[in-house]
Parts: sequence; C-alpha cells; structure tokens
Amino acid sequence: MEPGGVGGCGGPGPLIVNNKQRGGLLPAGKGREFNRNQRKDSEGYSESPDLEFEYADTDRWSAELSELYSYTEGPEFQLNRKCFEEDFRVHVLDKKWTELDSDQHRTHAMRLLDGLEVTAREKRLKVARAILYVAQGTFGECGSEAEVQAWMRYNIFLLLEVGTFNALVELLNMEIDNSAACSSAVRKPAISLADSTDLRVLLNIMYLIVETARQEAEGDKVEWKTMRQTFRAELGRSLPWNRTPYAVSPVGACPCLSHNPGCVCAGSVLQCTLGGFEELQAMKAEKREILGLPPLPEDSIKVIRNMRAASPPASASDLIEQQQKRGRREHKALIKQDNLDAFNERDPYKADDSREEEEENDDDNSLEGETFPLERDEVMPPSIQHPPTDRLACPKGLPWAPKVREKDIEMFLESSRSKFIGYTLGSDTNTVVGLPRPIHESIRTLKLHKYTSIAEVQVQMEEEYLRSPLSGGEEEVEQVPTETLYQGLLPSLPQYMIALLKILLAAAPTSKAKTDSINILADVLPEEMPTTVLQSMKLGVDVNRHKEIIVKAISAVLLLLLKHFKLNHVYQFEYMAQHLVFANCIPLILKFFNQNIMSYITAKNSISVLDYPYCVVHELPELTAESLEAGDNNQFCWRNLFSCINLLRILNKLTKWKHSRTMMLVVFKSAPILKRALKVKQAMMQLYVLKLLKVQTKYLGRQWRKSNMKTMSAIYQKVRHRLNDDWAYGNDLDARPWDFQAEECALRASIERFNSRRYDRAHSNPDFLPVDNCLQSVLGQRVELPEDFQMNYDLWLEREVFSRPISWEELLQ
Repeated sequence: MEPGGVGGCGGPGPLIVNNKQRGGLLPAGKGREFNRNQRKDSEGYSESPDLEFEYADTDRWSAELSELYSYTEGPEFQLNRKCFEEDFRVHVLDKKWTELDSDQHRTHAMRLLDGLEVTAREKRLKVARAILYVAQGTFGECGSEAEVQAWMRYNIFLLLEVGTFNALVELLNMEIDNSAACSSAVRKPAISLADSTDLRVLLNIMYLIVETARQEAEGDKVEWKTMRQTFRAELGRSLPWNRTPYAVSPVGACPCLSHNPGCVCAGSVLQCTLGGFEELQAMKAEKREILGLPPLPEDSIKVIRNMRAASPPASASDLIEQQQKRGRREHKALIKQDNLDAFNERDPYKADDSREEEEENDDDNSLEGETFPLERDEVMPPSIQHPPTDRLACPKGLPWAPKVREKDIEMFLESSRSKFIGYTLGSDTNTVVGLPRPIHESIRTLKLHKYTSIAEVQVQMEEEYLRSPLSGGEEEVEQVPTETLYQGLLPSLPQYMIALLKILLAAAPTSKAKTDSINILADVLPEEMPTTVLQSMKLGVDVNRHKEIIVKAISAVLLLLLKHFKLNHVYQFEYMAQHLVFANCIPLILKFFNQNIMSYITAKNSISVLDYPYCVVHELPELTAESLEAGDNNQFCWRNLFSCINLLRILNKLTKWKHSRTMMLVVFKSAPILKRALKVKQAMMQLYVLKLLKVQTKYLGRQWRKSNMKTMSAIYQKVRHRLNDDWAYGNDLDARPWDFQAEECALRASIERFNSRRYDRAHSNPDFLPVDNCLQSVLGQRVELPEDFQMNYDLWLEREVFSRPISWEELLQ
C-alpha cells in the first residue's frame, strides 16, 4: 500500500530530528539558519495590517458570476447574443425580449429547449449559446449592471420552470461519454479555448442556474422560493437513467479537460444540494439531539468570527536586534531576590488585580518578539487602573470550552489506580475507591467537560452491527442527499480524488510548467496566441486568475465533501480522507504554502473592466499597461484567502487524531512553512495554522519550543484545550515510534468492513443469509434453466435418471 499519487512525493521517509532543519531559531551565539524563502518573507513581516475578511460559503453573487468567465471568453458574449437574436427574429419580428409578457417568454424558452434535441452538433451548439445568452440576462437590451442582474434572475427561474436543467444534465453526460473527442483533444500539442466549447457552454448555463437559484434575494417571488426548494430536493436525488447523483456530473467533466466551469459548477451544485457551512452546523446540532448527545458547547462559526488576529512572530532582523538589546541590559537582569519574590507573590487569579486586565489588553500577549520577565526594564510594571467600561468590553477567559474524551478519562484513571493502588479495572470510569481526594476532584472536572462526538457513537454502532449481525437487525439508512451522493461516488471515488488533486497541483503557484501533469489552461489560451506585449500581459493576468479560481473551487469541494461525509457517517469521511492521503494530499498542501503567502493573498490578478457584467454593459476603454497592473483597491484577494483557509482546514481534517499522519507533518518539515503563514493577520487562518502546529509541538524537540515561546502562547490562547493533552511537552505516551502502514491498514480494514456490510449486498456473508426450510416453498420456487439445458433435456434424463439404477431399499432406510 505505497502512498504514491499527486505531487511525485512517495511515502514519508525516516524521521530526522534536527531543530535547525525544522526552522527553529538557536539561542544567541549559536548561529542561525534561514532558507531563502524565510529571509524573503520576513521583510515587512510584523507591519502587515489586520485583514477585514469574513469567511463564508461563497463570495458576493456578482463576484462569483464574474469568476465563471475567463477574459479570453470576452468575444463569445457577442457570439451568444448573435445566436439568440438570429433565432428570436424568426419568431418575434417587432419586439425585444424585455418587451414580451411572461407567457411569450415561456413559449420561446420551450422552443429553445426543443432545439436542444437536434442531432446535428453545430445546430445544437447554436441553440445552447442562445440559452446561455438568456441565462446571462439578455444584456444587449439592458443599460446597467443592476438591470442585467435583475433580468438574469427572472430568466433563470423561467429556464428552471420549463425543465432546462434536466436536459442540460443529459447533454453533459453525453459529452462526458464522448471519449473520442476527449482523447483527440488531449493528443493535440496545444489545447485552446475552442476544444472545450461544447462542455463549457453547457456548464456555464448549469452554473448560472444553480448559483442563482441557490441564493435568496430581496424581491424574489413566492413561486421562486417554492421552485428553489423543489430544485434543491431534485439535486439531492439520483439521475433516473443511471442512478448517478446530479452532483457527480459536473465533477465528471473535470478529468476530461480540467475546466474552470466544471470545478466551479461542482462546488455550487454541492453547496445547493448538501448545504453550506452554517447549514452544516445546524444539521450537526440536530443530529446530536437525535442521538441523545448533549448540545454543542458553543457555535464554532460565531466564536471564530469574534476572535481577533494576533501579531505574527518577529522577523529575523527583529530577533537579532532584540539579542543586542539583551546584551546592553544584562546588568538589569541581575535583580534583587525580594523583588522576584514580590513578583511571584502576586496572585494572577484575583479578579480585582488590575494587572490581569492590563495584560489581557496589552500587545505583549501577541506573537511579537520574545520578551521574558527578567529582560524587562522593570520586573514589576506600574499598575494602571482601567475604567469600569474597559472591564466590561474585555471578555475574560479562553474562547473555547475545554473538551475531554471518554478514552482520556479511562487513561487517567488507569494510571492513577496503578500508581496509588497497584491494580487496574479496565474501562470502569466510576469506581474511585482507594484514590486520594485530589484525584476525585480531577475526575469530577474531567467528567464535567466530557465531550462525546457523533463519530464516536457511529463507530460504536458499527462495532455492534459487526458483533451481532443477526440480532442487530437490518440497519435503516436514511436516504439524505449526502448518502445518495456517497453511494454514487463510491465505485469511482479514488479516481475522482486523484483527478481533483492533479488539477490542484497544476494550479498551485509553486508548480513549474514542465511538471504539470494536466493542462489547466484549456479555458484561457486563445486559438491565436498574443502578438503584442499588452496582449501577453492580459493573458498572464488571465492565467494567474484562472489558477486562483480553480484552487478556490477545488479546495471548497474537497472541504465540503469531507465535512458532510463526516456528519453522515465517520467511515464515509475516513474512506475519502484515506484516498486523499494516499494520493499525497498532505505534501501537496504543504507545497502550496511553501511560497510567499502574503504575496499570494494580496495578489491583484484581475482586470475589473473585463469582469462580467461590466464588460457587456459599458464601452470598454482602451487597455494600457497601467490599467492592467492597477488591479482593484482591495486590501487582499478574497478568493485566495478563502482558498488558504480551506486548504488548512482540509489538512486539519486529514491529520486530526491520526498519529501517523501527524508524523508526516513532522517528516515533511511543515513547522517553518506553517509558521511563515502566521504572518497573515486574519484570526481564522491563524487558528487553523496554530492547530496544525499544536499537534506536532511535542515531536519538534525542546529547543524548538524554547525558541518559539510566543507561538506556544498563541496556541494556548486561541486553540481549544484538551485537559489531558500533554501537547506542550514531550512526555506524552503518543511520542512513540510510528508505523504508517500498520495504522492505515487497520483503518482501511474497518472502512472496507463498513462498505461491504452496508453497500455490497452481492458479496455479503452467506452464513448470515436466512435459510428457507419449508419443503413446499423450496419445491415451488421457479428456477431459471439455461437455454442449452432445455434443448438437451431428453439426453440429460436418459443419462442422469433412467440409466442409473435406484436402490429403493437404501432410500427407505
């Protein structure tokens, strides 16, 4: 079971414990090693501003619509208009589309839909382009962007009403099955925009329908709201002709020619079908209630939104300057003992101690340069009285409620019993006879914060089904959209994961063109390559923007699938996660972050005058080098920050509670890469970086922890506490030799048992099938005999029955 997939990285190599290689800073006088990336990234490190970014399922509707089209597709807008108007003028001579009434609109929409059923490919493409023009808001008759968007909503619900989406799905499956066109395009030396026209037009219409129908807007009609609910329910079901879920179709278009519309459409269909992150939180709370578990201690989305970013770690130059200051202040470090005692006697837990509020508000709690009590000018800082309003505005305590697993309580009791009494009681967590009173208090505190996850309950239920397959009865599987999707993806899930990761690898900014295993520029490269510098600059911006949109779409698809599968059943999640790990997803994400992350997040790869619908409503100004380089005025690029957070969340999901995968983070030297990502001053991104650093701190060595005390403080402040977790020290029992293959094989065996029990009815264990013992019903069963047997029946009777002597006495005995 060799992990070998995307990125050309094999399985993890031997564990090398070397603090310099892991990016730890050595104490003064020992010398430091920084690689080129660290030196480059550290410039302007601590001056980065706080980013006013709000994480959501998607960007604004207008931004999402503009990202569907590449800038190279600009001329196609007028081509779509021409196809529509040629057909429209045949049937309606004297009126515009915007002047017709709703019945006339419906009649023409149904006429267009009938036109999709012609066999001639060219005619079908013309009709599809006309439908796309209608979905784009018939912009030729509109005078402003708002008017285009209003007509888009009206036209799209009209198309939805006449059944356009189902017809498009049928056509899309025909295009995907057209392997001849796909293979001939792949064999071409240079794939351009023209090679993906049919697929692109279909996917563009589907995306516009799904994305518009998914989001509510002010002024929506009552029938539109009903239509939205019906459409979402329809998407959750399988296709009637091949039992494949709707959401699989757009993803299936990606491996053929990696389409931006395919990836974007897949993400939109999944969000519409399964629900976004906020809906997931509500579904999780509902499922806990059904399973009889206590409610969630807090709403994680709200907690993260209320967190503020910490300042990033100090740069190399700041640390060197600080070392010099320490040398100048050496004599102040030798302070009197009574001052130290006074410092230690202050009770940090007193509510009325003004120093507590001061430290909470002070920037010293941030991740900036390391300072210790002995290095301050005064050991006892002057006490500053804050007004009462400040006390109210500053919430005390840590952002998350601590959690404890049942397993942690068992381990604590086992170690306590063996230490104080000398015997153990297995999984008994109630008997405390013979243990000292402080242990009783500890157990009470642990049980107070005990948290049972849905996954733990699902694993226990699965073990019960396997232990008693007969008395357990048949499992009732609720056919929710996630379950339908998993059943559709199950036969080809490994191939889909590898295909998506290959596209992600090709779109990563750190990838070199020669290593691209898949051509992702099919939607960007024009048939005629640019001849001027200005055209080349425009194409360069378009290529970079195209890559960013693909990373955004694929990261959202992977995260959404992982989260929904985990909620539906933990082994569905583990099946997908394991295939991602085997396809080298962990080193791929680390490779993505091994770049100047601030440059990536603040990239300006957009030309606002070419964005849809601005480009079809206004006269385009003449493009110059200055206007191409200007970009927008935003502090950061929304889609790039969204992608980074999604990839960090995926990495967290893959490694959480998996010792062997955590060790992969250590082996691939992720600590310096992740630490550089902390410079992005956005609370949510910092939280997921700190979570990934927390799980590996005990394996990074004492020197790394000593050199990164501010990072350790930030982990303590921002990441949830597991009361028994010995993360800040190396004393944990988990710090043991690791065997990647053994752990993954055990997990794989559990997953295969689950998939076989629930989905593989044909190969279920014959020992557990019911046996019919009634003679009449057995003889009365109709047995299908093969055709050749019926032809040779007389011969069979003669040979097997009449020619064989029967000893009736033996039969009677």
